[in-house]
Amino acid sequence: QVPLKPGRSLMDWIRLTKSGKDLTGLKGRVIEVTEDELAKHNKKEDCWICIRGFVYNVTPYMEYHPGGEDELMKAAGADGTDLFDQVHRWVNYESMLKECLVGRMAVKPIAAPKGEGFKSEIISIMLYCKKVCIFVLLCFLLYSYDWFQTDSLITVVIYTKQKDMNAELVIVDCQDKQLRGEIIVDDYSYLVQVGRYYNFCETFSFPVNIAEKVGKVEIILKKKDNIHWKMLGQPLESHNTFIKRTDRGLFYRKCKLVSKTEVTHDTKLLCLMLPKSTHLHVPTGQHVYLKQVVAGTEVVKPYTPVLPFLPLDFKETPHHDGAHIYLMIKIYSCGLFTQALDHLQIGDYISVSNPEGNFKKSQIQTSEDLFLLAAGTGFTPMVKLLNFALTEVNCLRTVKLIFFNKTEDDILWRNQLEQLALKDERFEVQFVLSEPTKDWVGKQGKISSSLLSEFVKRSRKDFKVLICICGPTPFTEQGVQ
Repeated sequence: QVPLKPGRSLMDWIRLTKSGKDLTGLKGRVIEVTEDELAKHNKKEDCWICIRGFVYNVTPYMEYHPGGEDELMKAAGADGTDLFDQVHRWVNYESMLKECLVGRMAVKPIAAPKGEGFKSEIISIMLYCKKVCIFVLLCFLLYSYDWFQTDSLITVVIYTKQKDMNAELVIVDCQDKQLRGEIIVDDYSYLVQVGRYYNFCETFSFPVNIAEKVGKVEIILKKKDNIHWKMLGQPLESHNTFIKRTDRGLFYRKCKLVSKTEVTHDTKLLCLMLPKSTHLHVPTGQHVYLKQVVAGTEVVKPYTPVLPFLPLDFKETPHHDGAHIYLMIKIYSCGLFTQALDHLQIGDYISVSNPEGNFKKSQIQTSEDLFLLAAGTGFTPMVKLLNFALTEVNCLRTVKLIFFNKTEDDILWRNQLEQLALKDERFEVQFVLSEPTKDWVGKQGKISSSLLSEFVKRSRKDFKVLICICGPTPFTEQGVQ
């Protein structure tokens, strides 16, 4: 993110979109846009971008974009769908840019390539596509479902043949008159999704049984009425499909706010309760999206779930009920979304998405030294990471957290981290402040190669090291460099 000028906040943008001002420059007309026409609008003062077949005039949005003008200009006068999906697929651009809609792209026939120079490239693409298609076909053939019934129960069985099946790979929701069961397979997922044909008890806290060794998943539903079902339900659009997770779009369910506690002067720990008819475990290193309508506009933001507290005894894996999601959120005085979250009352609802993220636990399981570099609320992904590393990874020799903040008052869970360092000899925490008081005796400054060289050292030359970093964009970019 980049600093925005005064009067260029998200709230200011929402006010502008509702002002009645012509933001497209077309005086209310919606047109069909050719590739040639789109390419002409490639300057900051005249910038059109295509996303999923729709063209938007983002010129008036330039100064409001949190990522800065340069990020938008990467797709100026072109199709920005792939770039958009890489950076922030979760953003509801339809709602944010609806007043900037120019029109739909005209369909242009794709010309066949000519000449010998294309042959090797085409062959390579065909071989790659063939491998992907074979993988998807095999997985589709392996994944299937069936259902059975008694007088009082319905059992939906999903067969995966996946030997490492666990609770984090299974997401089940029964809401809005539909049953949705998704099985995660790396970057892909298998989906069973049907509209309800008969009634079953909405409030029944159904079990999801997972046979890890054979990869079988059972979803058990309680019938509301003692009726013999002739069918499970009406298949919905994505039912019985095996596709890339990014092609599915985000699925949300409404969660109830059950508690809100103060962590520091500007950070709070929110506890959200999942619906009883939802089975969802957010994997270590992954995040969810919160969605809320603010000032008439749908706003979405990503957050990494944490634990309710930092366990100090790692001899046994702590039990998590799977019914709650804990989020540690910094409340910004000028932040439209975080202010809306702060004003939520106990009992209010907010939409929470399926988990997303590319982090794999195997990255930790093959390392001997683990270094965590965090700044501010960039500490949140480190919480579950610490828990997993110190509980379940026997090969780790050292786990070190270097935690950057402005002042002492900004340090999240300082006492818990210091107690953990005393309790577990493998763990060490180092606090670094950029705006310390005169009484501060610890390290001070911002992230730099000289400062990191003091802390990031291998225990032994042949040890494998993993370094994880999270914080504001400038901090992360500087740290990676």
